[in-house]
Amino acid sequence: MKHLKNILAFIGLIAVVSTLIFAVQSNEMDEKPEVKESEKVTTDKNVAETYQISAIEIPEDLNFAGETVPQEDPEIMERVDREFLVNTYWQSNALLLMKRANKYFPIIEPILKKNGIPDDFKYLAVAESGLQNVVSPAGATGFWQIMKATGREYGLEVNDNVDERYHVEKATQVACDYLKKWKDRFGSWTLTAAAYNAGPAGVQKYMDIQQVDDYYDLLLGQETGRYVFRILAIKEIISNRDKYGFQLEDEDMYEKVPTFKVEVDTAVTNWADFASLYEINYKVLKRHNPWLREPHLNNSSRKKYTIEIPNKGYYRVGNAGK
Repeated sequence: MKHLKNILAFIGLIAVVSTLIFAVQSNEMDEKPEVKESEKVTTDKNVAETYQISAIEIPEDLNFAGETVPQEDPEIMERVDREFLVNTYWQSNALLLMKRANKYFPIIEPILKKNGIPDDFKYLAVAESGLQNVVSPAGATGFWQIMKATGREYGLEVNDNVDERYHVEKATQVACDYLKKWKDRFGSWTLTAAAYNAGPAGVQKYMDIQQVDDYYDLLLGQETGRYVFRILAIKEIISNRDKYGFQLEDEDMYEKVPTFKVEVDTAVTNWADFASLYEINYKVLKRHNPWLREPHLNNSSRKKYTIEIPNKGYYRVGNAGK
């Protein structure tokens, strides 16, 4: 009996101790400092409070060179919408296009006008090259992406020394001659634009197979099928940049550096030496005359070339001329 009493007493002691420990822990939990609302970690924070992504409202009067886009067709509008979204939300590229357009459109526009080509075709050059002297995998070159054979056919000089596909004014004139020719054949500026991209033979082939004569009725390959729609989107976004959220001031734009012209009708042994005569360097000379393709000019035929030289004070040219 004595042992039983001891056991019961020990069990009672454990129960009392356990109760005291629980009470102390409860008090500690109750006495934790209150966390301020501003210090709470939340999982529903809206990280896009100032950056809103939305659908693009498509203008109701889309046209290319005065030819109306059939906006009542839902399939057409899906393709339009795709190009508006891609070109609006690819902001870095759109900004660069706007900056370059300010520099080069004043060169292209009067040549288009002189040749009776709708002003909208300046956006074709944007779609083709981004207004850069790029070369495609197929060898199409310059702002207007002219193939070597086409350039020669239309009177451009294309060889190791000189490649006038890189000459903005001359290449724009060739593009005008090409566009006028195919407008006479197709009777539509929209089809002419498609032919510029895919080649007139390719467009005619699709028209014959599908028995239609309108670009918007043709089932074309991926690139040409998007081509006119991309031009439409670029035209609208560049023309109305504030509407699409692009904030650019005049000082943000690229400007054409003023130049004067020098005529050369002899061989030039070294263009770097030639550049130093005008207190510029080889890089600056090539920037203004990208159609000069080698560090020298053979000119065995004594042809007359016109070289653009920038006015003084616009470039850092190091030790040029010293």
